[in-house]
Amino acid sequence: MQIKSFILSKRITPEQLFMLSVLIVNGGNYLYNLILGRLLGPTQFADAAVLVTFLLVLSFIAMTFQLATAKFSVLFESGLFKSFVLRVYKNALSVGILLGLAIIIFAPQLQKLFNTTTSQMFVIFGCGVPFYFLMSVNRGIFQGKNELKSLSVTYQAEMLSRLVITLLLIYVLSSVSFSALIALGIAISFLFGLIPFSVKDISFKETTIIDKTHLKSIRSFFILTAFYELTQIVINNSDILLVKHYFEPYEAGLYASLALIGRIVYFIAWMFVMLLLPKVVQLKKENKSASKVLFKYVLYIGVISFVIVLGCFLFPKTIITMLFGESYISMASLLWKYGLATSMFALSNIFAYYYLSLDKYIPVIISGVFGMLQMALVVFFHESLEQVVYMQIIAMVLLLLIQLTFYKLDYKNR
Repeated sequence: MQIKSFILSKRITPEQLFMLSVLIVNGGNYLYNLILGRLLGPTQFADAAVLVTFLLVLSFIAMTFQLATAKFSVLFESGLFKSFVLRVYKNALSVGILLGLAIIIFAPQLQKLFNTTTSQMFVIFGCGVPFYFLMSVNRGIFQGKNELKSLSVTYQAEMLSRLVITLLLIYVLSSVSFSALIALGIAISFLFGLIPFSVKDISFKETTIIDKTHLKSIRSFFILTAFYELTQIVINNSDILLVKHYFEPYEAGLYASLALIGRIVYFIAWMFVMLLLPKVVQLKKENKSASKVLFKYVLYIGVISFVIVLGCFLFPKTIITMLFGESYISMASLLWKYGLATSMFALSNIFAYYYLSLDKYIPVIISGVFGMLQMALVVFFHESLEQVVYMQIIAMVLLLLIQLTFYKLDYKNR
């Protein structure tokens, strides 16, 4: 009996399973980028980095739908929830189609703006965009309902299919543009990311009318979340796109490798954000304090950030050589500095999502201001890649200090 009880007590919880799954998915995504970096070399990898950056931008836009679906999955029940989900799916598909068409139509201009070898990659990528938005709503349902096993499977299916299909395409169709093949692999992976699809939560007609109060609440959260995700896009991706614009392809490829390694902290932090939002919403619904949950995740990210930045400081050449190869070694001195900037952003991001869950939006606006500040600093100060990294450190350290100050003042006024 005691042995059985011990085994049950040691059984992996759904939350731990999801965290393990996210680590595997992030590892797979890194493997994908590392293989491309080694296979293509710095110059061609710069094109691949643009596609990966577009994928990240798309994920932040679609995250608006995922987080809104997750939040109201906690708050709404039965018929009201099904009516809400139907509306979100319709709106997500509409936005996805419009955005996909815009990317396809402006593909030649995007090629010129980012100095890519072909415009085909943008056309192919644009065709897959609507499916990504559907996938994000589906994930939002699983996230809000705490169905972490299904949520894990959707991320694993997307990651594995992208890795396997892209490498197969490059191997089989080596005469075709690598950029176009990578775009095709990404687009196909969106279809696999729809597995499993939560059909049971869809009603193809509104079973319950959503009243004006709920609609106002939904609209407000959508607008503020969209604004915050825009700041995420600017802070997370503007540096790569600006470097691609201001620097030669070879230097842009080197910087892309630096960014991929340095962002490990952010992607680990994202895992905690996925778990934080539904918990905070549920605690607010029960009129309980969520401060302990916040600081538990802040502590986790703080420790992980310290370990990663220290490792990048002590063994930069070893890390870069092992992951990307000797051709990227010139970025070694910047590795820990980029990791520091990302760490500051990851920590401030937890505070912003915490307040977003509580319908308090000043930290969201603060993040927006500093996202613009970071972009402006890079636009005006980009004499070298090192200067670009320093500008990000300045903006992100200030952002974290102000977020901490806001939390302290808010806590005193409760």
